[in-house]
Amino acid sequence: MTRRRLLELDRRWSQALRVAEKPGPLHVVAAILAHSGDSWFWGLGLAGLWLIDPAGPAEPLGDWRAWSLRIFLGILGLAVLVLPIKYFVRRRRPEGEWGAIYRTADPHSFPSGHAARAALLLTLITAWGPAWLRPALWLWAPAMSLARVGLGLHYLSDLAGGLVLGVVAGIACILML
Repeated sequence: MTRRRLLELDRRWSQALRVAEKPGPLHVVAAILAHSGDSWFWGLGLAGLWLIDPAGPAEPLGDWRAWSLRIFLGILGLAVLVLPIKYFVRRRRPEGEWGAIYRTADPHSFPSGHAARAALLLTLITAWGPAWLRPALWLWAPAMSLARVGLGLHYLSDLAGGLVLGVVAGIACILML
């Protein structure tokens, strides 16, 4: 199959998932999911966890400050990987109105930084996180990533690239941190 044919299939399948132009509950849920993967959201959450440190060293997980710092460093390191790839590949986002802030700040779609972050978080929390959090992340990561396609910010192949990059970065973090 040629590259052109693959890109056309990617465009068509991604378009079939679009809810950006369809008002209603599905659009609202997709918007909430799409924003739940924003880096600022995770940065604030991890900073709050670090400041509050609800567990302390006596908990089975150990020191939440160290845990939140390792996750934050993983997210930061991933951003350092994703941005140069986006500017090297320079794939334009799908046409659309929704998500002007994303389209303005980052006009490139491959790889999906949100999908990469979701895969990184999934990998790190599966390895380091509490057992009660893992099932939620296993549901959230693909749902959030697909919401980005549904809102017309990415193609399915952007998600695939981001997911692979996020898992590889997660494994590297586990080995290094």
